[in-house]
Amino acid sequence: MSVVTTGGVRAARMAAAAVIPAELVLVCCLVAGVRLPAWATAASEVLVLAVLLLEARVLRALYAAARARGAEPRAAWWEAVHTVVPVQVRRLLRHELRATASLGWWALRRKHGVRAGDLAAGYTGPQTAMMYGMVFVSVVETVALAFLIPWPAVHRVVLVLDVYGIVIMLALHAACVTRPHVVGPDGSLRIRYGALFDLVVPPDAVASVRVDRRYPEGRLVTVSEDGVLDLIVGSQTTVTLELARPLPFTRPLGARGEARTVRFHADDPAALVAAVRAAPGDVQAGDAPAGRA
Repeated sequence: MSVVTTGGVRAARMAAAAVIPAELVLVCCLVAGVRLPAWATAASEVLVLAVLLLEARVLRALYAAARARGAEPRAAWWEAVHTVVPVQVRRLLRHELRATASLGWWALRRKHGVRAGDLAAGYTGPQTAMMYGMVFVSVVETVALAFLIPWPAVHRVVLVLDVYGIVIMLALHAACVTRPHVVGPDGSLRIRYGALFDLVVPPDAVASVRVDRRYPEGRLVTVSEDGVLDLIVGSQTTVTLELARPLPFTRPLGARGEARTVRFHADDPAALVAAVRAAPGDVQAGDAPAGRA
């Protein structure tokens, strides 16, 4: 990549980081029915157009460079997009789109990625009450602010943001309900958390599996120095999976890691463990301590 192209990529990223949040605020105001001065709307649109032209120029240069190296058109396009748009932004947008689509799956009572003969193992038990509690509090807050905020314009903007927040919370929960863990007939295991985390464990990578309730501390995805991956739901895990070989995984924001042991939560851990052990192969039970981490 030339120096000019490198500078262009940096400029495109900085411009997008500055303009996109401002454009989102403008959209929220317009959706809420807030009338902005004509000069503010015109200036914002001119600024967005300038950023789009800059990014189009950078994307074209990157696309041409990839094609010159022999890449196929589709591969060259995605390489250009991946260079300009940070991985964190791409993954956040993908998570949000998948979560929103999960609302439709939830309404239809369908499961994503579950085929005939598979065991679907839910994991939302520890967080369901909390999620509905947060939605209830958000609804109460929205109604309260409708009476407390005396300025109509501000009220409309806050209303749009509150409704958006409620929809996203429901979408995140719907993604977890419609994307359960999956045990295949061959003993393969797909460990998921909504649209944020997805790890496929092939049958030959399973060394042992057991019911093992723990209460680890940390974020949703926590990895220790010795390769123990904790996928924590409601401050707990109920299944410990020992791997026959290290497996790579991707964190929610795109960082990569490698796990030798995976501890995750299932609402019915005994059924999941039994399904993995019943599959063809030599899956060991392992030790079964049930202590606190």
